[in-house]
Amino acid sequence: MKLNTVAIDLAKNSFYVVGFGANNKPLWRKKFNRKGFARFAVKHERSKMVMEACAGAHYWGRRFSEHGHEVELLPPQHVKAYLRGQKNDYNDAQAIGEASIHGVIRPVAVKTVEQQDEQAFHRIRQQLKSEQTALINQLRGLLNEYGIVIPKGIAKAQQAIPEILEDADNGLTTSLRELLHRQYRRYQSLREEVDWYDRQLQQRAREDEVLQRLLEVPGLGPVNGSQLKAWLGDGKQFGCGRDASAAVGLVPRQHSTGGRERLYGITKRGDASLRTAIIHGARAVVRRAKDKDDRLSRWVNQLVERRGFNKAVVALANKMVRIAWVLVHRQETYRQMV
Repeated sequence: MKLNTVAIDLAKNSFYVVGFGANNKPLWRKKFNRKGFARFAVKHERSKMVMEACAGAHYWGRRFSEHGHEVELLPPQHVKAYLRGQKNDYNDAQAIGEASIHGVIRPVAVKTVEQQDEQAFHRIRQQLKSEQTALINQLRGLLNEYGIVIPKGIAKAQQAIPEILEDADNGLTTSLRELLHRQYRRYQSLREEVDWYDRQLQQRAREDEVLQRLLEVPGLGPVNGSQLKAWLGDGKQFGCGRDASAAVGLVPRQHSTGGRERLYGITKRGDASLRTAIIHGARAVVRRAKDKDDRLSRWVNQLVERRGFNKAVVALANKMVRIAWVLVHRQETYRQMV
């Protein structure tokens, strides 16, 4: 019988596969190692390959697409509801297949190599900045134990620490000075790495045509703009801008029953780092809107008066994602609201 769907439970070195026939019933199940699974991708008849959008899924999705298969990646949190019986790898694969056959879950678009490169770039940069902040906070805390208080802010700490190390009358021992000096050199090395990533962002902003159009949107800069561009891809996985903002968790959480609608805070679904970056950009726009008189600023100011600052920030972040989806999906140019 011809296969209709092939559901795959991915892992690092073992892959469990369940084949579904035209009647949507499981026909067979197999287990492969990594090499055997690669041969399976090449030799198997063209079918619909379904996987969870987890580690390695985008790589295997591209491999299957190269050999003519239709690929579908499903969000793992939505597949869980289709699991029946005890949890094991074959049951997981069968749940993936049944979730695909049901047809109501919006699939995740398979990322290109360029999108994954962009994502890796931002993940590494974010980790470097976190290490930089943690290191400065550690130095600040250690010095506080010796009665030396450093003002808030990385820039002030960066200026104060060398002066503290050179001050011979502040009571620090030679041993502690050496430890602090080594940590400060490590901080400088991290700072140089972060500066390299920032220069790369500026260069990409000058060369990437899609990113240049996104940077016209108020609140989007080289950092959150390039993150949003990598996340959106071509935007075809979303039917409208609201779907995109919902996928990144910027729509109200709902718990309604008996005809009574109850709306709460945002759902916070999707990529947390992307959502945070967009909200930071929106916050900067809202802070400066009171000094401007264009149409967007008037809308923001009215929203601040009615709903408060934080809700206005989230509403603007929602609008930014919707606008970005239009610019990417329809290849349009941002038209400023005047």
